[in-house]
Formats: sequence, C-alpha cells, structure tokens
Amino acid sequence: MWRLKIAEGGDDPYLYSTNEYVGRQIWEFDPNYGTPEERAEVEEARLNFWNNRFQVKPSSDLLWRMQFLREKNFKQTVAQVMVGAGEDITYEKATTALRRAVHFLSALQASDGHWPAENAGPLFFLPPLVMCVYITGHLDTVFSAEHKKEILRYIYCHQNEDGGWGFHIEGHSTMFCTALSYICMRLLGEGHDGGLDNAVARGRKWIIDRGGVTTIPSWGKTWLSILGVFDWSGSNPMPPEFWILPSFLPMHPAKMWCYCRMVYMPMSYLYGKRYVGPITPLIQQLREELHIQPYHQINWRSVRHLCAKEDLYYPHPLIQDLIWDSLYVFAEPFLTHWPFNKLREKALQTTMKHIHYEDENSRYITIGCVEKVLCMLACWVEDPNGDYFKKHLARIPDYLWVAEDGMKMQSFGSQVWDTGFAIQALLASNMSDEIGPTLMKGHDFIKKSQVRDNPSDDFRSMYRHISRGSWTFSDQDHGWQVSDCTAEGLKCCLLFSMMPPEMVGEKMELERLQDAVNVLLSLQSKNGGLAAWEPAGAMEWLEILNPTEFFADIVVEHEYVECTSSAIQALVLFKKLYPEHRKKEIDSFIAKAVRYLEGIQMPDGSWYGNWGVCFTYGSWFALGGLVAAGKTYYNCTTVRKGVAFLLKTQMGDGGWGESYLSCPRKEYVPLEGHRSNLVHTAWAMMGLIHAKQEERDPAPLHRAARLLINSQIEDGDFPQQEITGVFMKNCMLHYAAYRNIYPLWALAEYRRRVTLPGKSF
Repeated sequence: MWRLKIAEGGDDPYLYSTNEYVGRQIWEFDPNYGTPEERAEVEEARLNFWNNRFQVKPSSDLLWRMQFLREKNFKQTVAQVMVGAGEDITYEKATTALRRAVHFLSALQASDGHWPAENAGPLFFLPPLVMCVYITGHLDTVFSAEHKKEILRYIYCHQNEDGGWGFHIEGHSTMFCTALSYICMRLLGEGHDGGLDNAVARGRKWIIDRGGVTTIPSWGKTWLSILGVFDWSGSNPMPPEFWILPSFLPMHPAKMWCYCRMVYMPMSYLYGKRYVGPITPLIQQLREELHIQPYHQINWRSVRHLCAKEDLYYPHPLIQDLIWDSLYVFAEPFLTHWPFNKLREKALQTTMKHIHYEDENSRYITIGCVEKVLCMLACWVEDPNGDYFKKHLARIPDYLWVAEDGMKMQSFGSQVWDTGFAIQALLASNMSDEIGPTLMKGHDFIKKSQVRDNPSDDFRSMYRHISRGSWTFSDQDHGWQVSDCTAEGLKCCLLFSMMPPEMVGEKMELERLQDAVNVLLSLQSKNGGLAAWEPAGAMEWLEILNPTEFFADIVVEHEYVECTSSAIQALVLFKKLYPEHRKKEIDSFIAKAVRYLEGIQMPDGSWYGNWGVCFTYGSWFALGGLVAAGKTYYNCTTVRKGVAFLLKTQMGDGGWGESYLSCPRKEYVPLEGHRSNLVHTAWAMMGLIHAKQEERDPAPLHRAARLLINSQIEDGDFPQQEITGVFMKNCMLHYAAYRNIYPLWALAEYRRRVTLPGKSF
C-alpha cells in the first residue's frame, strides 16, 4: 500500500538539502503496510473515482488523507449542522460548521507543519519523464511494477470519451497529450491493443483519424524527435547559440520569462546535439503506429509549422514563421559545418554551464517538472555515468504524487503556497486556543522555508534575481523566489509576531522580515504592478516570438493582479508594525500598486485572474489589496464596480461558479448548468466582505454561507468539485487543498464580520 513520507531524505549520497528536507513529501510503496480493511477502503475510493470520472475529473486526493486521519486517530466530534430554506444562520450554527472545518484541516497537517496536497492536472507532465528514463535505460529502476500500475491507472482515468487525452484533465482532447499518453502506455508495457477499456486502440484511432502525429505541437515534435519517432528536421530550430548572444540585443536570455528560459535552455542543448535515443523494436513499432504513411517517406521539412486545430491556442504570426524558416534554411547549415561548428560547440558548453548552475541552485529539483526532465536528460546526454544525472535521479520522487486516480507528476508542489493560506484561514477562525500546536508547527514550517541566501556566485551573470528573504511555491530547497508566496509568507510571520510566543513560537527576526520586504520592493514594475519571479522589464512585443502553440504570454515576465494585491496587503501590515523601515519606498510602492489595480480592472468590474479560475479569483485578490490600502466602497469607484460584478454573478443557490473556459477565452463564463463551486463561492464571499458588503446588504453573504454550511460533509471535509487553478491562460492546475482552505476561510470571515443572531459583542 502507498504511504506519504514527510521531510525525509534517506541515505542517498546524491541527495542533499538546505534545511533538512522540511517540506519534502514523497510516496513510498510498502507491500506490508495497511490492514485488509484499509486496503479495501483505498480500492473503494479508486472504483468510485473510475465510475464518476466524467462527472468530477479532479481527484479528491484521498490516499494521504486516509493515512493521516488514521495515523492521528481523527474522529469528528462536532455534530454536523444544516440551515433550512428561509432559516436564519445563527452565530452558533456558523461557529459549529467552522469548528468542524478547523478541526478537520488541523488533522491534515503534516509532521513538519505543512499541508500536503496534489498540485497536478496537466497531462503533458508525466509522459516525458517516462520517455526520459526509458531512453536512459532506467525505466525499471525508477518505476517499480507498482509505480507503473498507478501511472497507467492515471492515464486510463483521464482518457476522454472520444479516446483522446486533453491538455489537462478537464480539457478537450489534443494531439499533444493524446500522443504522449499513447507512447507512455506503450513504454510501460501495454500492447498494441492493450489497456483498460481498450485505451491503447482508442487512443491510436483518435491520432490516426486526425492525420497522425505530424501535426503535434512544437514541444511534442521535440520529445518525439528525442525518442526517435519523429525527425529533428521536422522541428523548428532551437539554436543553442542563443545562450551566447550579446546582452544588448532585445531578445536575450536575461530578458525572458524564467520558465520559458528554463525550458528552452535544455531543449536547445538537445536540439544542438540532435540527440536521438536508442531505436529499439518498440520505437520501430511506434513509428508505424503513430504515422499515416511510412516513416521514411514523410517529408519532414513540410511539417515544421503544422499544428492540430485541437491544440492551437496561440497561432504563430507570419513574422515568426519567417524567422524560423530563415534559421532553418540559412543559419543551421552553417552552424553544423566547419568552421562554424566551433561556435556551436562553444554554445553547447555555455548552455550546459547554465543547466548545471540551475540544477545546483535548486538541489536538482529545477524550477518545475517540464524543465526537470529536460535538464535531467541533457545531463545524461553529456555524461551518462556522471554525478549530475545521478543527483537528478535522486529528486524524481519529489515530483510524483499518488491519489485514487493513480500516479501523476506534480508541477513541483505547493507546500508553502497552501500552508500560507491555510494558516491565515485558521487564524481568521479565532479558535487559536483550540489549535495551538497546529499553529506552532505551521509557524515553524513557514520560518524554516524562507530562502536564506541569493543564488550562488555571480548570479546576475546567470540571469538570476535576488532570492534572499523570499519564499518559494514549494519548499526552501527549490530556491526560486515568488512574489506572492513571499508576500503570503511575510503576512503569516507578521500575524504570528502579534501572538503569544508560548502559543505559536518565537517570532521571526526583524532582519529576515526586512529581507522579505526587500524582495517585494525589487519586483515592482514601473506601472506599479508586481511580477511573480523576476523583474518585468522586457519589451512586450517580444511575445510575438512565443514559440509554443498552446500557451500565451510566456516569452517575457509580466505583472499580475494576485502578486500585486498580496504584496500590498503584506506591506500594509509590515508598515503598521514597523512604520519607519523604508517608509518612503513602501508608501510609494503601495500608491503605485493601487493605481495598477485600478488601471487593469475590466469593463464589467472584474479582474482577470492569472493563477486561479478566473475573474472570481482575480476580483477577490484585487478587492483585498485595494481595501488594505485604504480604498472603500464609498471612496473608490473601482471597489464599487468590483462589488457589482460579484453581486451580478451570484447564482440562484447563493454560490458562485465559473468555468475554466473563462481563462483561455478571457471573458466570464459560468459553469455549465449554472452550477456553484464552493471554492469560487468562498473567493467571492471574501471579496464582498473585504468591501464590507455586510454593512450595506448582508443577504448575499447569508445565501452564500448557507450553501457552504449545507455542503459540508460528515467528517468536516468539503466535496471536491471542478478544477480551480490555471497557468499561462490555457492550462488548468488542480489544487486539492483549496476545497478545505477557502470555504473554511470564508466562513471564518463571515462569522467574524457579519452580525448574526446570538452573536455577542
């Protein structure tokens, strides 16, 4: 049986940590673990997901929850409450529902203080890892029979009814993820017509009916070329010489968004090497199965710009195709022959220097899962027996997650992000005296997870920004600063600093708080908005060079409503406690950030959310930031418009429900059937409470609270519903902890701010 292990490193000599693995979460299969009854409970959860896989596509993330609740002998002792139609919500009922949620969430805390959770959903994360270890000959050492069984389960569970696989678990079928999933099944041992529910044959039919894999998007062309079922001449050039360009040029690695930079760094190395894995009998079979004409008769040059209509989100402008054609026709022939191939050799060496630097500064976690696999393969291509590759192997478990729908690959984990919000939700409950140990452990985790140093050596020459004082999205070992994670981590530490140390532990040192402030101040742009990872400053027109077909706005760093709002709230609280520290800079920062939030409001009063679905999420953040800075419903038109948007989109049952389609379409789309989603409902509630809706008309809040209370299930949990996270506008991300954090937080704010029958003052 699978079990989750926390903050463990083991005795692997190629594994190391900056803080004794605090935040690390890895799955281990133990054949002797669990009673027959516990194993039956797991199988029941798996069967239930399979039977309902087309109704609720994200997992409920049950396996580790069962384990933790069992290990802690958790039993919900607070009786369930319901609020009848037409019945007023009393303070007692609100308190009871809140207490149930607080006790349940507290029981889910890990031993090191963080809250584990699945952070996955895109279906292009895992197959490249399987392809990589197949190519390197490590498939059977990295993945046991139980690993393979769970990976296949995940693929089967998320196959669409038409036989294909979506870009993410809720998406329509795409060539990219259907081809990757098909290849993954075959590499893991499924036969030509194998797989549960005839999965392999159905997937192949979907591909062949659409003309075969020659129309796969560019990332797919790259991976299939590496595997040997595509030809590099069918891909657009990714010259490694890009990494030795002079810095004065407008298009330079230092000016790229970090994720784009970190993907194309190893991709360009592998392209420059024209690396192709071993052509095994299985690869020969895949060449026959995935194409509609004989492999050696395909005109590869003619397929470079092809992309299946199902995959196309960002059509390339003509100028971009002309650039690729020029590189393909003129530059590549020169760079691959003497004497210009000497320049290519230098470029490849420089590229690997950057890869090694990034690997070392992230403890071989890298910035994310797409980059992880590419960097790992590049290290193996450079030296199959080298320590670099072995250090990569040691960090593979950090990315794997197991739930009732099988094994998937995480984006890289959301430990700090989820924990920061869980702590704020619990603090808002005003039940600290009941959960003191939970708060103390959470505080300890946040303090231990702060990044204590900048990247090593001359980090600016390696295109890196300061990180000392920041928080990452996941854990300290990851190393990559994120502005909103830093702001939320800072808020937690400031809130804890105002509480008794005997309850929550010693407060963070002032110097470390100031380091966090320094990171936030460094990431504000001239327009007042806040970037996420590195300062935004590159020219926006560079986005026309976006080489992907399925993402938007990935070439350069941008500003985001969520990051800007989080930073305002954190700095307002810091200023309250430490009014003299960099006073003028902080005042200027807040004023500029407020103008940015006011300037990016949509005509309907909403804000576009970049990391959550979508306008509901963005509006919650924006209203929180504006109100923290002193804006109110009465002195700010922007706030009034934001409130009007939320009130207008409330559903008949009192909740809110927004489709993920809002994200790619950039317009508000309600959930099909006008269903409500509890996480969206919580975000909207908190946005309205920020703007003091209870002082004008509390009825919308009462209706929403009734839905939350009546939706709570017997043990204090809330049901899993639609996916609620997003990145780069077109790909959804499942945050499994959200259903516990946000309904709890909304009920806490409702109970605290709204006048209810039976409430004493």
